[in-house]
Formats: sequence, structure tokens, C-alpha cells
Amino acid sequence: MSAIALGPALMFCPADRPERYAKAAARSDTVILDLEDAVAPAAKETARKALVASALDPERTVVRLNAVGTADFALDVDAVRRTPYRTVMLAKTESPDDVAAVRAALGAVDVIALCETARGVVNAGEIARADGVVALMWGAEDLVASLGGTSSRRRGGSYRAVALHARSQVLLASGAADRLAIDAVYVDIADLEGLAVEADDAVASGFAAKACIHPGQVAAVRAAFAPAEAELERARALLAAAENERGVFAFEGRMVDEPILRHARSVLGRASGR
Repeated sequence: MSAIALGPALMFCPADRPERYAKAAARSDTVILDLEDAVAPAAKETARKALVASALDPERTVVRLNAVGTADFALDVDAVRRTPYRTVMLAKTESPDDVAAVRAALGAVDVIALCETARGVVNAGEIARADGVVALMWGAEDLVASLGGTSSRRRGGSYRAVALHARSQVLLASGAADRLAIDAVYVDIADLEGLAVEADDAVASGFAAKACIHPGQVAAVRAAFAPAEAELERARALLAAAENERGVFAFEGRMVDEPILRHARSVLGRASGR
């Protein structure tokens, strides 16, 4: 497993804005220096130079690379070679071969595979098992664009069925391969209530972290991933009661078996940062 602390709140920072690096790192759990979509084509070289000149904590820094097969990918990996950063996020990962290409170019780096195209989502299971992959993330907008669609969400803000399917596919692929899963960004920066609801669902579903695009989103994500004291107390009480039981038993009027106990252990694990 990766040595990097991946969450719970990751934040993208355009790599051509070095004046934002330190602030993004300070306000998030992990900063993602983005060489891909956050940077205009004309500013890519400026972004790479800024990346090379940076001095952030490698254990809390990820570099997002352009997709394998693009001209920018080769230039990106050359820039990363000149930094201490050893965790990269590969945009538009579509196969284990893409992951292998990253490691062939950079050595034994940790790879967060970003499954954000139809091919990448369909192949998420194989990608998750590739050598060097420590986490999977999914992306809604690129996915829908790869299908020829126009929007990943309905007017009320909820995801369309195809986006929900992709989200579940990537989460399940991550879990099956014992990898971490990172939930996609919430693009409506002003809608903190909607973000909180989505982050709560990410926690309950099993995501290990959620990505942000603005410092104002970090608090809502951290709050979602931090168990409330009442939730912690109930988990402790449930596990304490289980010590005197054999097999299935009732607790507060509800049936408890091993999966329910694992839920309680997950709550305590989030509180301790595991």
C-alpha cells in the first residue's frame, strides 16, 4: 500500500499556478498538482517548470499526468523525474498497459488510476490489479464526454444512471483488488449542502477519500469522513457487546452479525485515521 496519506480530502491545484501550491497543500490532506485538464495547452510547459521548482511534502503530494499516448505524457514524466514526488495520478487510464507505461517511464512509483472514460470504467477491475496501482478514482464529466453525452447530472444535481454505474464499478473494482477508492469532485463549488450529502454517501458506500476543486469544499469532506461522537460511542458499545456473544445477536433491537461488526470497526478506523 502507498505510503502517501491520501485523504480524506484531496485537492486539485493547477500546476501552472505555483503561487497556490503551498495554500492548497496547507488546506487539504493531499494536494494534486494537475498537469492535465486544469492547465491550458499553452501553459503546459510553464506548469512543468513550476512543478520541477516546487518543494512540497512528497508524502502529501500527487502529480496528475496527461494520458498515455499523448505528447504531453512524455514531457510530464520527464518533469516528474526531476522532482521527489513518487505518487502520480494517471488521467484517462484505460488498461493495465497504461499503468505499465507509467512505471516503465518513472520506475516504481505509486499510481492512482483515474478511470474517466467508458473503456477505463469497463476495465476498472483489471486496472485495479495492475502492479503499482494504489488507488482508483473515477471522473464523471470525461466519462459522459467519452460517450458523446452532455451532462453527468440531472437538473436537481443528482447523478444520471450511467454516472452512478461508473461510480459503483470503480468502487467495487477497488475493493475487490484491495485498493483505495477516491470519489469524484463536486463541481458546484457554492453548493456545500449538496457536497456534504454526496460526501456522506461516499463514506457510507466505502470510498476512502473525496477530491475537491476548491479550498471551501475541504471542511465538508473532512466532516463527512470524521465519525460523530454518537456514532463512535455506538460502535464501541456494539463491539463491546459482541465480546460476550456467540454468532448472531440482537443489539438495540437490531440483528447483528459479522458484517455489522465490520461496519463498526470501520467507524473506529476512520476515527483513528486508518
